[in-house]
Amino acid sequence: MSAPTKPTVDATSGQLATFRLDGDLYGVEVEHVQEVLKSQGLTRVPLAPAAVAGLINLRGQVVTAIELRERLGRPPRPEGTDAVVIVVRLHGEAVSLLVDSIADVVDVDAADFEAPPDTLEGQARDLIRGAYKLDGQLLLALDVQKAVSA
Repeated sequence: MSAPTKPTVDATSGQLATFRLDGDLYGVEVEHVQEVLKSQGLTRVPLAPAAVAGLINLRGQVVTAIELRERLGRPPRPEGTDAVVIVVRLHGEAVSLLVDSIADVVDVDAADFEAPPDTLEGQARDLIRGAYKLDGQLLLALDVQKAVSA
């Protein structure tokens, strides 16, 4: 019996908006990013999945806030630490991602793209498209579509 083959992932060259989460560097395609905001007031949603941190009022538009630490199986954000909000737009809908801090916009090359590291397990493995090797660190490419699908 042969080992299951890994699905091929399309590596792309372009720009990724990067952010930090629990000490690691992640990125999403810049074309998905609408804006970045400081911590916003959240309205909790009763009986929502744990990854749904709540709702944010974004200039009159109600936007779901996804706690990426929860989605990626990371420990909760330290008490007293505010999240940064990255508002992404997918299929005309805005969704916000709660992250630890925002970093730079980085140019990436498909030649530097690799499959997700073997060290990724569980939920995180399903949400990471792959990794780009940068100077001295890995940039984990987040699959935004899967990350916002609770």
